[in-house]
Amino acid sequence: MQIILLEKVINLGGLGDVVKVKNGYARNFLIPQKKAKRATQVALAEFEAKRAELEKAQAEKLAAAQSVGTNLEGQTVRISQKAGVDGRLFGSVTNADVAQALQQNGFPSVEKGMVRLPNGPLKTIGEFPVEVALHTDVAANVTVIVSGEG
Repeated sequence: MQIILLEKVINLGGLGDVVKVKNGYARNFLIPQKKAKRATQVALAEFEAKRAELEKAQAEKLAAAQSVGTNLEGQTVRISQKAGVDGRLFGSVTNADVAQALQQNGFPSVEKGMVRLPNGPLKTIGEFPVEVALHTDVAANVTVIVSGEG
């Protein structure tokens, strides 16, 4: 299916690119998330008319993400979980837990989908580097300290 991208999408293209993707990807993800439209003649003409407005909105989103990213860079988050004597957790610390801890520390714009855990959920006590992708071009590095409780 031919689509017009309404914003930058990782591994696909930037604003205004006309790309061919699988039907399901377009129908189930890109179009409902308002990241793309079908590439018809009417949609192309409509996009060209709104191009400047969309580029301005995209630039504002990027600037907002960069400002949050500079404040978030180097932050340390402490999460306490029940653990055994060997240092393994009963359960795990997921991206949702990290996002919730960041929201409590004054970063309300961080959502669980933005938190990238490189090796999956954290299952042991320790200090772990975590990346928070605030925008396709902005990522901040955060340290998560997992401590055990009784």
